[in-house]
Amino acid sequence: MRWLALILPDLALQTHLRGIAEPGAIAITDPGPPVRVLAVSHAARLAGIQPGHSVPAALAMLPGLQLRPRDRMAEQALLQEVACWASAYTPRLSLDPPDGIVLDIAATLKLFGGADAIEQTLHEGLRHQGLRIATAQAPTPLAARWLARCPTPHRPHVPADWQARLDALPLDLLADGSDVSPASLALLADIGLRTMGEVRTLPRAGLARRQASAVIQTQARAYGETPDLRTEFVPPPSYRSHLPLSWPTIQIDPLLFASRRLIAGLCSWLTARHAGIDHCRLTLIHERGGEQAIDILTGTPSRNEAQLNLLVREHLGRIELSQAIDSLAIEAREPRPLVQPVGDLFGDPAGGREHASMLVDRLRARLGLEGVRQLRSRNDHRPERASQAIPFDPRPSRSPPIATQRPRGDRPLWLLPQARPIADPARLRLLRGPERIETGWWDGQDIRRDYYLAETPDAARWWIFQELDPPQAWFVHGYFA
Repeated sequence: MRWLALILPDLALQTHLRGIAEPGAIAITDPGPPVRVLAVSHAARLAGIQPGHSVPAALAMLPGLQLRPRDRMAEQALLQEVACWASAYTPRLSLDPPDGIVLDIAATLKLFGGADAIEQTLHEGLRHQGLRIATAQAPTPLAARWLARCPTPHRPHVPADWQARLDALPLDLLADGSDVSPASLALLADIGLRTMGEVRTLPRAGLARRQASAVIQTQARAYGETPDLRTEFVPPPSYRSHLPLSWPTIQIDPLLFASRRLIAGLCSWLTARHAGIDHCRLTLIHERGGEQAIDILTGTPSRNEAQLNLLVREHLGRIELSQAIDSLAIEAREPRPLVQPVGDLFGDPAGGREHASMLVDRLRARLGLEGVRQLRSRNDHRPERASQAIPFDPRPSRSPPIATQRPRGDRPLWLLPQARPIADPARLRLLRGPERIETGWWDGQDIRRDYYLAETPDAARWWIFQELDPPQAWFVHGYFA
């Protein structure tokens, strides 16, 4: 077995800070009692504030300090998001509350290039999401967790003397991830024990008589003497993430920064499921209640982070914020299987379609859904009714084509909204025609026309017609490129 423990040592702080580009002096408080500082940002630490300080003392040192209460529910939600992302590297992992995840990577070492590559990818990927982690590897999950708590420079991943490294760990770690009580730790400290190795030298029968059996069981799990059974984590079928801002804002730049964090988490979740999405919803939550939803649509299923960020930028660039925004949320449902493109010796023929689809996605984000339309054929011979502009739908049509016969002759792609009279038809040279169209009598908008392809003196080509009814006037109906 090869277990990798992933610890978020600043989970309480990063839950509040990861959506902020430049966090100021912020302190996370534990409700207590008494209320004390639990974690501090870098700016607050530079001012001398440390975890454990009382709130009055911290405010006396830095009156402008921002206080945030600890949010345990948000911490566990963030831990699950990280687990979703990490499941891309192994299907076997477990949550290890309150701030850890353990991954069994034995079966995926070759797939991802070894332990070094996996560990480096975890650090880089989560740093991209605004998270700092500590990792370590060992043959048991509890040992990996303890080693991640006490990192040492230049450590090998799974040294042959990993048990010796456990022996050197401080006694206090016995309570981390176990049922060892403070009373048991105090008992061991009172008899002069300081390390795990010293505890192992004690007779187990003596510990059991002193009601310290949890110490025996915990060390047995850590040293691989008894199984450490854990519940496997299963990624949820849909994705939702919430990210608070440092303060309410109507500026676009802070919203873009926070949205990039959310998109990074979403794409990680999709990667773990080998899936993509063609729709997700970004919700801007107002300071005084209410929310503003933005639907992000892609022409084809995608998990391209750069593409989604670009679409979010287009949307945020055109909306009007009625109130200040204090948090963002993103939600995606119904992920679709996504097949990665295979390289081709002579180039990628699908590349052009992908670029065209991306252009349409950006236009829809910038102009709105009604601002991008497509033509659909109709079963009508009248040119002005032969096609219909409808909102763009990237999905291929499943209905059979309406037109069963191609119209005779050449027709321009774009017609004029209204046919324009021709003042001097004699100056035009007729190249082809007539094409007679007589139809529409059943709805009271019948037409009787002869259509021609004509050329002007400056070599432009027009699509013109002559009315068959008096006064048999001439009109131009469209232009050829």
